[in-house]
Amino acid sequence: MNQDFGNDKKSAYKAKLDAQKIAFGPIMFQAAKALRDLGILAYLLETTSKGAELEAIAKDLELPVYGVKVLLEAGLSLKMVRFIKGKYLLTKTGFFIERDELTRVNMDFTHDVNYLGMFHLEDAIHNGKPEGLKVFGKWNTIYEALADLPDQVRKSWFAFDHFYSDYAFPEVMPHLFAGKPKKILDVGGNTGKFSIFCAGYDKDVHLTILDLPGQIEEANENIRQQGLEDRISTHALNLLDNSVPFPKGYDAIWMSQFLDCFSQEEIFGLLKRSYDALDKNGSLYILETYWDKQQHEASTYSLHATSLYFTAMANGNSQMYHSNDMVKLVEKAGLKIDEISENIGVSHTLFKCVKK
Repeated sequence: MNQDFGNDKKSAYKAKLDAQKIAFGPIMFQAAKALRDLGILAYLLETTSKGAELEAIAKDLELPVYGVKVLLEAGLSLKMVRFIKGKYLLTKTGFFIERDELTRVNMDFTHDVNYLGMFHLEDAIHNGKPEGLKVFGKWNTIYEALADLPDQVRKSWFAFDHFYSDYAFPEVMPHLFAGKPKKILDVGGNTGKFSIFCAGYDKDVHLTILDLPGQIEEANENIRQQGLEDRISTHALNLLDNSVPFPKGYDAIWMSQFLDCFSQEEIFGLLKRSYDALDKNGSLYILETYWDKQQHEASTYSLHATSLYFTAMANGNSQMYHSNDMVKLVEKAGLKIDEISENIGVSHTLFKCVKK
């Protein structure tokens, strides 16, 4: 990572400007989303070369002139639009808000899943619980709630989760199947997407998905739809109950974007049970996005923000970890990291772990 977190070289003028951006951040976020969702950015994208006048935009989109005016003026400060000779034009930033899939997924996740609950962030910090989750209902963690969350919230949550994992799946297959595993335990397999992908990659492998009962129910339905009941099994259990061992007899255990959902103490318990479940020569694969392993500032910024989702909304005690945190926990559980593969998918790192 080439980013420098150790200097404070900006001028006082620039620092104060940045402070105002933070102070009004929630308001301006909603303005940016409204510019996108009301079609204003898409309209300007179609007229990028020549621009468009305020009245024409409002008329063609059947929106009040006043509303379009205040949004576009906010867009000027957001540097999403420019105003030249009486016409508004889209900027590169505006283009990314409108068309970039990564940005769209992140904005929808922020708005639909996190926005209201973040009001309770300070309570979550004090109590170590996802206090913001109560805006949707009474659950201990968001994972218990997934099957019952409002449709739009579920849609944005899964879009966020799958966007990052889906890009990584094709790239990790050669690493996972280099040792020709016959039985893979997919821990935290969620809706079964990874196991289904593996079943399509290797016709001889058998997989078992391990997850909470609600996720297993949804995974079973997806497995049935693919006609893979004979090759993908499921096993429901409380992942945080360390008194319940993982099923044994697997030559590979897979964890994708999973351990960041738990505290360090909980991760140790999961890794220890993985150690016990692995065959003597088996391997544990951990795919995560570590904030210290990112090549780009935008990735690090996004991961630090995602940590606060875990704090306020998901479980109150986990985060997007520094890679050193995970290394220490792996070694404490009696494992060692045999291989490290970086820059997989969207900023992922793959640890291949074996017994010491």
